[in-house]
Amino acid sequence: MPRRDDGPESFWPARLAVIALLLAGYGLTLLVFYPGVMTYDGKYVYEDIAKAVWGDWQSPAMIALWRFINPVAPGAASMFLLIIAAYWLAFGLLAMAFVRRAILLAYLLPLLALTPPAFVFAGIIWRDVLFSVTWLLAGSIAFVAADRAAVARVPLQTLALALCGFGVLLRPNALIAAPLLAAYTIWPNQFSWKRTAILFLPAMAVFFGLVQVVYYGALGAIRQHPLQSIMVFDLGGISHFTRQNQFPVRWNEAETDLLLNVCYKPTEWDIYWTRTPCQFVMHKLETEEKVFGTPAVTSAWINAITHHPVAYLEHRTAFMWNFLAGSNLTMWLIDIEDTTKIPFPDRSAFVAVKNIHDALKPTPLFRAGSWLLVCIALCAVGWRRRDRPEGAYIIGVCGSAVVYVLTFYAVGVASDFRYGYWAVLASLTGCVVAAASALRRRSAKTAPSSAA
Repeated sequence: MPRRDDGPESFWPARLAVIALLLAGYGLTLLVFYPGVMTYDGKYVYEDIAKAVWGDWQSPAMIALWRFINPVAPGAASMFLLIIAAYWLAFGLLAMAFVRRAILLAYLLPLLALTPPAFVFAGIIWRDVLFSVTWLLAGSIAFVAADRAAVARVPLQTLALALCGFGVLLRPNALIAAPLLAAYTIWPNQFSWKRTAILFLPAMAVFFGLVQVVYYGALGAIRQHPLQSIMVFDLGGISHFTRQNQFPVRWNEAETDLLLNVCYKPTEWDIYWTRTPCQFVMHKLETEEKVFGTPAVTSAWINAITHHPVAYLEHRTAFMWNFLAGSNLTMWLIDIEDTTKIPFPDRSAFVAVKNIHDALKPTPLFRAGSWLLVCIALCAVGWRRRDRPEGAYIIGVCGSAVVYVLTFYAVGVASDFRYGYWAVLASLTGCVVAAASALRRRSAKTAPSSAA
């Protein structure tokens, strides 16, 4: 439905209807998930609040944020309420922006927010969920800012850019994807590949500097060497494919057989850290030989990739294929206080959502690769309309999701579906924005004949 020329008062019934849908969705989220599903990762972050010194294994920025909001509702509830507020606000801003453009699409957006691949994660305390809703909110704010006067547009763009930066603080591997989203927040009315190309490297440098200043300057985080988890995973993979030990330590005969023939799976690096029978790898690196976190691991990693590039690519390709197409961890369904139960076993709303999730998990809806392909297709559509706010949104939001997901080829150490969650939110909103663009084109084509 094309944008109409009626006075502003004619849109209030539609706005109220959209607000009602959003409030209903927010209320349903509370009913299903409150006070939030705590995961082990979330628990580790929350426990770090009480520590005098924070590490950089989890995001120190998330720890600081959680400490700040914790008095509102101590425990999981404070982070849960923040995540779902950002989630519904992001969808709401886009929906309200479409009231004057395409009313049916404005109604559709709150409903899309309830689709299982998006909704089942909204109440789970993972920084990947917080990261994704943060970037979705940044994109939504920029879209709203596009048709505003400078006095309102600039503060909105500044807020969107700040949220983009905060996303990098949550997930530093978003460093490469962030310039695309940042460029969109700066130029929300149209996308220019030349301007973005010029901005790309300086923006990466700024975001890298932001991580250093905030993590190790403002928050005083200690270095726990999370990058070396990638190296351990790669050394294990290259050792498997070359049938030669690539680690900077020696193993006994039994350990060597496990390392080369049993341990490696293109799923996660935790196999070498906490999983029987292969936790001996990190035990030796970290506790016995004390080389984890030292240049010895880095040197071994560089040497292994340099001398065995084909094995490295075999390992990384196997991991990426599993991440994109495998049946991986999706919705968190373990009560970490009693691992024999699911969270909220007596709550019928949660059990109903779990059952829907379980039924759909084998389908492409819960494959990260599906959403990557949708984002790529949307970028192709958006490229043709890059001189419009709709095209700029698609390229900035869906394009950043494409780049973000693809970075896991090099830096991924686990293949959970949550790592592709940003692509889910980008795809859902991008489809609506693309539909609005199509409606605008149709309206432009029919306007002259209608006038005649």
